[in-house]
Amino acid sequence: MRKSIVGGVALAAAALAASPATAETLVAIAGPMSGQYASAGDQIRQGADLAIADINARGGVLGEKLKLVVGDDACDPKQAVAVANKMVTEGIAFMHGHWCSSSTIPASDIYNEAQIPMATVSTNPKVTERGLKNIFRIMGRDDQQGMVAGGYIASHFAKAKVAVIDDKSAYGKGLATEMSKAMKAKGLKPVIEESITAGERDYSSLITKLKSLGVTVMAYGGYHTEVGLIVRQAQEAGMKLTVMSGDTMTNSELPTIAGAAANNVMFTFSPDPRENPAAAPVVAEFKKKNVDPEGYVLYAYAAMQLFEQAAKQAKSVKYEPLRNAMAAGTFPTVIGDLSFDAKGDLKVPAFVVYQWKDGKYAAVK
Repeated sequence: MRKSIVGGVALAAAALAASPATAETLVAIAGPMSGQYASAGDQIRQGADLAIADINARGGVLGEKLKLVVGDDACDPKQAVAVANKMVTEGIAFMHGHWCSSSTIPASDIYNEAQIPMATVSTNPKVTERGLKNIFRIMGRDDQQGMVAGGYIASHFAKAKVAVIDDKSAYGKGLATEMSKAMKAKGLKPVIEESITAGERDYSSLITKLKSLGVTVMAYGGYHTEVGLIVRQAQEAGMKLTVMSGDTMTNSELPTIAGAAANNVMFTFSPDPRENPAAAPVVAEFKKKNVDPEGYVLYAYAAMQLFEQAAKQAKSVKYEPLRNAMAAGTFPTVIGDLSFDAKGDLKVPAFVVYQWKDGKYAAVK
C-alpha cells in the first residue's frame, strides 16, 4: 500500500514538473509612482492595468499573457537610471515611460543599449533628437506645443505684461523657452524671464515681483503642483494672474490645490482622447470603475495597444522585428492612429488650448 502511495506521489510530481508554467511576456511602465507628481504615475498605472487586462482577455500577445512591471523614478533622473537598469535585469520586452523628460532622457540611453523599445509621453525635443532607434513618442513635442501656447498669448494678450517662468527641469525649461520664442516672433517681449525652485510651498517673493512689474499673464514651464500654489497665492495677494502652461496641467490635483484660482489656468494638450469615438468603449470601462480617464490614462492604454499590434505584425517580441514594426506601421489606438517619423516622433502631432473651469478642463472655443 505504502509503495503504491509513494509511486502515486512520484507520478504526480513528475506530471507537475512536465507541465510548463504559464508563459508571460513582461511589459513595463515607469514614472513618478511616489513624490509630488505621483498622481501622474497613478494615471499611467490605471491606463496600463486596464489595457493589459483587456489584452489578456483577448488571449494575450502571441500566445503569452502580459505581466506588468512597475518602476518608480519619482521624477528623479538618478532614480530613473536605477529603474532602467532594474528593468533590463527583469527582462522586459517593452517600456512605456518615463514621464518627466529629465528622467526619460537618461533612462532611454539604457533601454537603447539593452535593445528595449519604448513609448513615451515626455515632450522635451531632446528625447528624440539623439539618434536613438528605440524611442517612439506618442505625444507632440515642446517646440510644437510651445509654439501654440506662446502664439495664443501673443494673439490674445497682446497688450499684457507677460512673465516667462520655469522650474529648471528639462521639461519646464524647454517649454518656457519655446513659449518665449513664439511670443517674441509675434512681437510680444516678456518683461521678465526667470526660474523658480520646484517643491517649495511659498511663492510670495515671485508674486511680489510679478505684481510690482504689472504682470497679468505668466507663461509657465513646469508641473501642476507649483502652478496650483502660485495662482492660489496670487489670488490671495489680490492679484489676478492668468497662467498659460503645457500638458502637465491636465491633472485634477490642480483645482484641488488652487481652488477657484484654477479657473485662471490655461494650457496646451493634444485633442482630448476621451472624446475620440474609438475610445468610447474603453472610456465606458473606466467610468464603470469610477475612473475619469483624464490626462495620461488613455496614453498609457494606447502604449500597450501599440505594443500588442506591433508584436502581432512582427510575429515576435524580440527587439529588431518589434522595433521595425513600430517604426513602419500605423496603429489605431484610443488616442488616434499612431505612426512615427525617422526620429520616433508622431507624424501628425496636434495641440489645442484648454482652460480649467469649475474643476474640469475643456478646449477653448
